[in-house]
Parts: sequence; C-alpha cells; structure tokens
Amino acid sequence: MNRIINFRSPLIIFGILAITFGFIIMIARSPVFRLNPDNLAIGITADLLLTVPLLYFFLIRKTGIPKTTVIPVLILGLIIGTNILPSENQQYLDLFKKWAIPVIELSVLSFVIYKVSGVVRQYKLTRTQSFDFFTTLKEVCYKMLPGKVVMPVVTEIAVFYYGFLHWKKIQLKENEFSYHKESGTVALLGVTIFMIGIETAVFHLLLTKWSNTVAWVLTFLSLYSAIQIFGFLRSMYKRPISVENGRLYLRYGIMNEAVVSLKEIDSVEISSKDIEKNNECRKLSVLGAMESHNVIIRLNKESTLVGLYGIKRPFKVLALYVDDKYKFEDKINKALSRNT
Repeated sequence: MNRIINFRSPLIIFGILAITFGFIIMIARSPVFRLNPDNLAIGITADLLLTVPLLYFFLIRKTGIPKTTVIPVLILGLIIGTNILPSENQQYLDLFKKWAIPVIELSVLSFVIYKVSGVVRQYKLTRTQSFDFFTTLKEVCYKMLPGKVVMPVVTEIAVFYYGFLHWKKIQLKENEFSYHKESGTVALLGVTIFMIGIETAVFHLLLTKWSNTVAWVLTFLSLYSAIQIFGFLRSMYKRPISVENGRLYLRYGIMNEAVVSLKEIDSVEISSKDIEKNNECRKLSVLGAMESHNVIIRLNKESTLVGLYGIKRPFKVLALYVDDKYKFEDKINKALSRNT
C-alpha cells in the first residue's frame, strides 16, 4: 500500500532542513569550492541567509509551527556560514551581522509589543479577569516563538517593563493581596543592589590596573545583575496575589508563581512554623529560609510552582507571606464555601 508523504509533518520539515544544510556544507568542503571560492561563497551565503529560510517558511506556513521560527533558522544559517566559509569570504556575512541582525531584533521586539497591545485591547473589552502584563506577555510569546526560548525572552522584557516602564501605583482590589510591605524582602534586595554598586566601582578601579577589557566586562555583568534584581523587586509591587474565577493566583513578582483551583485547596493556615524540607513543601519566596512566612496553604493534589526562566517544581504545601493575612484567610475560606 502506497503511503503519501505528509510535508506538513514537523519531522519531514526538519528533515528537509537538515538535508539542505548538509548539502550546503558538503559544497563548502568540496574541491569544487576551492577552485572558485569567491563566486561559490556568495551563492552559499545567499542560500544560508535567504533561500533556506524562505524554503522553511513555505514548508511551515500552513502548519501550527510559529512563523517566527524562521528567525532561529536564519541565525543557524549565519552560524553555519561563519564556520564553513574561509574568513576572507565572509564579507557578506559580516555585513549581515552588522546591519540585519539589529533590524531583526528590533522587528521581533516591535512585533511582540504590537501583539501584547492587541491582547490588552481585547482584555479591556472582555474584562473576564484582572489584567497581568507578565501573563499576557507569556501567552503572546508562546504563540509566536519556539517554546524553549519563550521564558528567557519574556523574563528579559518583563524585567525592563517592571523596572523602568511601569511606575503607576496600583490600587489593590478587594480580591488582591500584597506581600512586600512587611516581609523585609524589598529592603534585602535594595541592600543587595547597593552592595553590587559599591563592589562594582571598587573592583573596576582595581581591575583597570590589570586589564581594561576585563574590568569593563565585569562591570557590565555586575550592572546587568543589578538591573535584573531591580526589575524583580519592582515586579513584586505590580503583581499581587489574587482570588478570582474560582482560582488562586499566587505570585512573587516575576520570580515565582502558581495557579491553584480553589477546589484543590484543603486548608489555609495562619502560621509561621517551619515546614518540612521535601519535594512536596515549598516556599513562594525565592529567598527560601531567608524570608519568613505567615500563611501555609495545603492542597489535596499536586500543583506546580513556576520560577525564573520557566523552571518548574511540584508542591502540595506552600508557605508564603501575605501582608493582610487575616483578610486573605477569610477571603479564601469564603470562596471555598461558595465552591463546595
């Protein structure tokens, strides 16, 4: 019985892609290339940066594979070209790196912002739940980007957004609860940023006596770390814990979060006692034992705590700090009574 090849199958698509790249690499390594390197280098560069991405686009355009995956294919072609072509034949690759890559990065960022803006407008029309930028950004990026790169991209955008763009003070609704006012985390992270600044200045002065390049690289990394921590800190102000639509949205800035159905909650206990250290017991705070808790939530089934860059950890018991713990407990208990 004859079988029809399904060219929309991801396995077939990536197989064609691998064969095409392999054929190009064979040409670059063949004796033919050495006979006419200049002309063939131009052709190989055009194939890697134009022909292969276009071929891939036409193969995926009627599939569920995100169209934005064309960009990783293009970047892969750029990497392959850099490794297989002699340095003297990479002038067009160098031009692409210098001029096209920044344009592509800016275009992707603009496209993400455009998509997020569309979702925000849709939210304002429906208002089925409280708007949360971080959640919206993830939803948009999962539709646009390959799964493995979503969380790193989302985290970087969110750090900049919460750290430098979202300065409007939020007013907590009846179903929302803060967790940063009395926990001490803000002070601890603030001191950390201050210490990074002091140490960076001192080490920069010392390292310049040995290597100016190393000094500036380490200074950049330190400042980047401080910016990240600042964004994490600011996100705690903007992402309150909330109870809505039969779910409990547990958030610790953009550093940790979990969504739990109210039906999965066994009990909510106001307590500061230590919890057991095992795979079923977690703390919502990323600081662990360095931050106290005043509420312990116990579930009747396992749930998932999602941390930075999408790292997932299971839990059935979660300890957290809530500024208004009694109101929080009352809200959960009333919600539980309505859902039973």
